[in-house]
Amino acid sequence: MTNSVVSSVSAFALALAVSFAAAAPQRGAVQPQGPREVTVTEIPGVVAAGAKWTLAWQGTNNADGIVGTADGGLLFAQEQPSQVSKIDKTDHPSVLLTDTHGAGALSLDSKGRILAVERTCTDPGRNAAAGPCAEPTIVGVLAPQRRTLAASFDGKPLGRLNDLVADKKGGVYFTVGGAYYVNASGRMTSLGENIRANGIMLSRDERIVYVTNGDTILAFDIQPDGGVTNRRDFAKLEAGGAGDGMAIDAVGRLYVTSNPGVQVFATDGKFLGLIPTPRAVISVAFSGAGKKTLYVVGGGAVGADGKEFVTPEGVRNNAKTIYRIPMLAQGFKGRAK
Repeated sequence: MTNSVVSSVSAFALALAVSFAAAAPQRGAVQPQGPREVTVTEIPGVVAAGAKWTLAWQGTNNADGIVGTADGGLLFAQEQPSQVSKIDKTDHPSVLLTDTHGAGALSLDSKGRILAVERTCTDPGRNAAAGPCAEPTIVGVLAPQRRTLAASFDGKPLGRLNDLVADKKGGVYFTVGGAYYVNASGRMTSLGENIRANGIMLSRDERIVYVTNGDTILAFDIQPDGGVTNRRDFAKLEAGGAGDGMAIDAVGRLYVTSNPGVQVFATDGKFLGLIPTPRAVISVAFSGAGKKTLYVVGGGAVGADGKEFVTPEGVRNNAKTIYRIPMLAQGFKGRAK
């Protein structure tokens, strides 16, 4: 563990410890089980047998919604401290943006703007004594200038948002239970009913949008106005678990995070194999030199004392670890995410 990571973990642990006295018990709070031993087997053209996951960052104040940057770095959202942080290609961490209104997932569009789902005060671990959550959640631009893209649908608040991906037309596909599209002028449409969505991703040519739906992945054909048609089951998570974040590579293969690890699918939906991960993973992105490093966010972290970080009973544990692994596959360079 580098000195910068140790310092980061220690600082986060101290800040979180101060808040414990005021924290209210939370139903369903689950402690991470610690890292697990995994052996990576070959997936031809994707990852070599014996490839190793190594630590890029860890801390107690959350990490989610990762996206690679052009310089080989990685952006990640930290919902509770309401900031966006970055690790560079040498794993040096820094805070890039503050006051992000609980940004929980990130995307970069063709103009280089940083977009996010802003979850505001909807954190399920929020102290009930703070009163009701009144600030609406939005899909918005964080940088270079703040802008709201979507704040409601059919007159109703969006609720706790999950994930997003920006297209080349200035629009954004995003998930919040279901799946939606907001175009550059602010017009919103739904991708349909009976979708238990979390992750969302575009194909390389942006003619298909993929959406996780429990243990399956849906695919839709995209129309010229950004709307969709031809809903179909694209693939099933054959290694188990429910799908979360997604990424694509240079040939269009789809990478889906789940409890066992990253599940990889061909462009026709064929299951190619599992890249097992040291922890259950929630987000995935390509970055690094040549975009040939795969990054994931796993639940839980080891503290500066070398032990798994745990919180008092009933208090939500937001500790996360970012791992990286060298790949045979190369991430898609035509879009940041």
